[in-house]
Amino acid sequence: MINKVLIANRGEIAVRIIRACREMGIETVAVYSEADRDALHTQLADEAICIGPAESTQSYLNMERIISATIISGADAVHPGFGFLSENAQFVRLCEKCNITFIGPTAEVMEKLGNKSVARNTMVEAGVPVIPGSAESIYDVETGAPIADQIGYPVIIKAALGGGGKGMRVAETPEEFASAFQMAQKETQMAFGDNTMYIEHFVQHPRHIEFQILADEHGHVIHLGERDCSIQRNHQKMVEESPSMALSDALRKSMGEAAVKAAKAANYTNAGTIEFLLEKNNNYYFMEMNTRIQVEHPVTEWVTGIDLIKEQIRIADGQELRHTQEEVQITGHAIECRINAENPAKNFRPSPGTITELYMPGGKGVRIDSAIYSGYTVPPYYDSMLAKIIVYARTRSEAIKKMRSVLGEVIIGGIDTNIDYQYEIMNHPDYISGNIDIEFIEKMQG
Repeated sequence: MINKVLIANRGEIAVRIIRACREMGIETVAVYSEADRDALHTQLADEAICIGPAESTQSYLNMERIISATIISGADAVHPGFGFLSENAQFVRLCEKCNITFIGPTAEVMEKLGNKSVARNTMVEAGVPVIPGSAESIYDVETGAPIADQIGYPVIIKAALGGGGKGMRVAETPEEFASAFQMAQKETQMAFGDNTMYIEHFVQHPRHIEFQILADEHGHVIHLGERDCSIQRNHQKMVEESPSMALSDALRKSMGEAAVKAAKAANYTNAGTIEFLLEKNNNYYFMEMNTRIQVEHPVTEWVTGIDLIKEQIRIADGQELRHTQEEVQITGHAIECRINAENPAKNFRPSPGTITELYMPGGKGVRIDSAIYSGYTVPPYYDSMLAKIIVYARTRSEAIKKMRSVLGEVIIGGIDTNIDYQYEIMNHPDYISGNIDIEFIEKMQG
């Protein structure tokens, strides 16, 4: 039985995990960098251990220090949250070696799905629709150019390892291929210390649709419906919602079954997300699988009533899923807006600093996931997300109106935020009508 969980993360996701553990009667251990000494997660956990300087490579990405903190504290499990070490197979192996339960999939599965080329080939073998692309890893222009010709332009060159929009370039024509490949590979090398690339057909004007899955160690796999994550900037999501108005019941059933098939093909366990690109003609393609909890998981929790963090812990504890596919019901509509410390008017420049004034509204159907407080100093070293505002209502139209109301009440003084920008999105005619795709932000900015 899991009795004590160390949270190998920070910010709102660490707070979210601590609260779930507290409700389950599980003790918690927070780890923090010197920059996060006064962070909320360090104050809420039962114990808190400093693991190093502000730089994430010396703290939140330092596997040895986190493993040491786990052993010293007597924690029997680690929850990685998202980002940092959440998709690092080497860290999972270290946990296994030290007899620590990792709340997530196995290292073997993580390696298989973390490499985009291997993941793609796994899906092809399972019969899951994939975007036409290279079957093997590519390391140079000479090898890639004829493959791009065969796939058909436009093509997108991607990092085989990594994510977050890093190491990606589009080539519209054969003449653009060489420079696009070299730029993508250079960025990949700098971001991930790896130069392995792969190429695929570039799907134009798609929606980004992802399906949440849960899989236990006893062979049971279910999906919890979809999230529409099409509103994104530089491949990073800004607004997420569920359900997607682009999906008919038949299409939702088809994509959900494909998501379950994908998870089974990888022998996946715990919570994960199957990401698809959906074309306007309703063709959909597997893009990748995220082997962790997602930032936008509260959207799914609203419309299904299932607590994903608690389910993660139960699955890691060896328990069977508590729900069958037939029992999963999607009701109402949920929207999440990410509130970041940034200035959209100045090319989204990060805005660290001290919060001098803070008001977060509440009310029926309003959820705020955050770790900030008045007087808290937002450090410049980490992701700029301050909070997630999630609303729930009977219909999409009602949810949009609720989100506008909440955004209009939020006060975060002392630093710049993207609250007004999110308000603009909620009032944009194309967003209201549902005429959106992954290029929405580019079009909105003109």
